[in-house]
Amino acid sequence: KITMKKSTITGIIILAVVAMIVFWGIGTRNSLVTMEEEVKLGASQVETQLQRRSDLIPNFVETVKGYAAHEEEVYTAIADARAKLSGAIEENDVEAMNEANSELDSALSRLLVVVENYPELKANQNFIALQDELAGTENRITIARQDYNEIVGEYNKELKKFPKNLIASMCNLEKAEYFEASEGAHEVPTVKF
Repeated sequence: KITMKKSTITGIIILAVVAMIVFWGIGTRNSLVTMEEEVKLGASQVETQLQRRSDLIPNFVETVKGYAAHEEEVYTAIADARAKLSGAIEENDVEAMNEANSELDSALSRLLVVVENYPELKANQNFIALQDELAGTENRITIARQDYNEIVGEYNKELKKFPKNLIASMCNLEKAEYFEASEGAHEVPTVKF
């Protein structure tokens, strides 16, 4: 009877340890999946702000066109960059969004240089309102990108920690990509208003 009690107690202990490991694994997986969803939500917020900016740009361009109709190359570059950004947003491809956003930033910089040559445009109320709207959207994009990158940083750290990395690899959870600053973003723009 004593050996039967010992084997029963040993069996219960082993079962308890296995249950604890299983529950820990389930809890870890659930926390990683929750973080993965937060990353997706953060990316969605960035996409929303990029789309908002993309939607504002045609009005901005049309206002400038009224004053500077011969600047077709700049308008074409903006239209192409907007199309590329919209495609990247639809594909939910962070790397492509980064690249397209950089192209759009570059095209917008060239448009702002064009604006410099037209003082009457800078005084136009529609232009001023659109410029303010665009500036507000740029601020929202910056905040959304910062929030997203913070979430990605936490998520990526958790994926690398042992033994969470084992659960992550079993669940096919992969590292998330950061939104990176566009090339040349460290340079101070020379546009004057």
